Amino acid sequence: MEKIKVSICTGTACFVMGASELMLLEEELPPELKDKVEVEGITCFEVCKNASCGKAPFVQINGETVPEATIPVVLEKIHQIAGI
Repeated sequence: MEKIKVSICTGTACFVMGASELMLLEEELPPELKDKVEVEGITCFEVCKNASCGKAPFVQINGETVPEATIPVVLEKIHQIAGI
């Protein structure tokens, strides 16, 4: 299985709104997901300029943008993708 790619926007708005906590995602991954997920920080997705995209912080999981991301929301989405 290809790794699940989680990209966290670390632009100013996202960072202030919670991306700093999201950068700790790898530490929160359960053991069964640690080798299945790749986490990276991206300077800015520039989706915050479009109000229809939702509110910061933004995360992309396998290319799908998730607004108002939190660690529990991201973990739930990763579990769905992994089928766990």
